[in-house]
Amino acid sequence: MNPEITELDKKIMKCLQDDMPSTLTPYKDIAESSGTTEEQVIARINLYREKKWIRRFGATLRHAKAGFKANGMGVWKAPNSEDRQRLGEEMASFREVSHCYERSSFHDWPYNLFTMIHGESKEDCEAVARRISEKTGLKEYAMLYSAREFKKSSMKYF
Repeated sequence: MNPEITELDKKIMKCLQDDMPSTLTPYKDIAESSGTTEEQVIARINLYREKKWIRRFGATLRHAKAGFKANGMGVWKAPNSEDRQRLGEEMASFREVSHCYERSSFHDWPYNLFTMIHGESKEDCEAVARRISEKTGLKEYAMLYSAREFKKSSMKYF
């Protein structure tokens, strides 16, 4: 264990590795369960990121709980690397897109931009993909759909 990690850090990290409280004041709730202040929780999270104790801090969307009945991964071929930031931002601007990211392409996998698209049906997701294609000008894409979900949980350290 890193000697810099205090007992307070462990309490906060234990809360962070679970689902965030579904309230209007999640950091305050974490602070109360950790015995500190909301400001201190936010400051400690920033410190964890600076020290690279946590690489990423984000939400996991529980599609069904959020009311989405369908979701599909749009995979896009964006050949010009200089345009990918702009294209990704355009894709992410669609309210039906929960996240958008870039990955490496390979000789047998040409896709390098990925969008998670949510809707009421598979057809809704495909309609959003067509709108994204029209807005971005990217014509080479495919939609991937989950057959089954095996895991949706974070690592547990404490």
